[in-house]
Amino acid sequence: MMMEKMMSIDRIPGTCPGRSRASIHNGLVYVVATDPDSSPTVAAQTTRVLVDLDTALRQAGSNKTQIVQATVYLRDMTTKAEMDAVWCDWIGPPENWPQRACIGTDLAGNDKIEIVLVAATG
Repeated sequence: MMMEKMMSIDRIPGTCPGRSRASIHNGLVYVVATDPDSSPTVAAQTTRVLVDLDTALRQAGSNKTQIVQATVYLRDMTTKAEMDAVWCDWIGPPENWPQRACIGTDLAGNDKIEIVLVAATG
C-alpha cells in the first residue's frame, strides 16, 4: 500500500476567531481582510483593507504585484466606483492587474467591504 504524501499548509495566525491571517500552500498565498475600525466610508474602509492585505502578503512572502485573483465583497454595489478609485490607485499599472470579481452581499457588523486575494509566493 502506498502512503500519500501530505502537502504542508503554512498558516499565519490572525486576530479574528476561526480564521488565519493567511494560508500558504503549493506556491500560493490566500488572504482576506476587512477594516478592523469600521471606517465610515467605502473609500476609507478600502484603504484600511488594502493596508492590511499588503501586510499579510508581505508576511507570506508575496506582494500586490503577485496577486492572481481578487474577490471584492461590497455591502452596497452602488459604492463600487468609490472602491474602484482606491483599488486602482493601489494596484498600479495594468501589468499588476489580477483577475477580479465584485459581489454585492450582506457583510457582518459595520463592514462595507471585504477582500479575498490569492497571490503567488516567492
